Amino acid sequence: MTPAINLAKKHRIAHRVHEYTHDAGTESYGLEAAEKMGVDPRQVFKTLVVQLDSKQLAVGVVPVSAKLNLKAMAKACGAKKAAMADKQEVERSSGYVLGGVSPLGQKKLLKTVLDASAAEFSTIFVSAGRRGLEIELSPADLQSLVKGQLSPIAGQ
Repeated sequence: MTPAINLAKKHRIAHRVHEYTHDAGTESYGLEAAEKMGVDPRQVFKTLVVQLDSKQLAVGVVPVSAKLNLKAMAKACGAKKAAMADKQEVERSSGYVLGGVSPLGQKKLLKTVLDASAAEFSTIFVSAGRRGLEIELSPADLQSLVKGQLSPIAGQ
């Protein structure tokens, strides 16, 4: 079990775990997950960590079919600017390796913003804490577990 799955179990959140064989040569982990699970890529969300101009880290959760709009993310966090965080800093702060970063069960609870499009689905998929492992849960439950907010942060 990963910290992400353990957190959902601890809080008795309804969820399903989906496992697939990860291809190490894949460039887009999220699109690989959607394809291998046979799910609409708009329903599979990736977890991205940014550094705000205050030097604090924050988590953006957006569909794998979209990009994170850094300006919208900064605004949602009450900052002027946001930039993608350094890979090593992401792994250190989250406790997960890139490609398996989950918004759930991170070492330190960071400000988390979930793209507003998540509300269109009864359930969404996010990484369960390692490559090839996804957890399916309601957007409201995810938002509750990470004490997050919904905001339009996805771009093209």
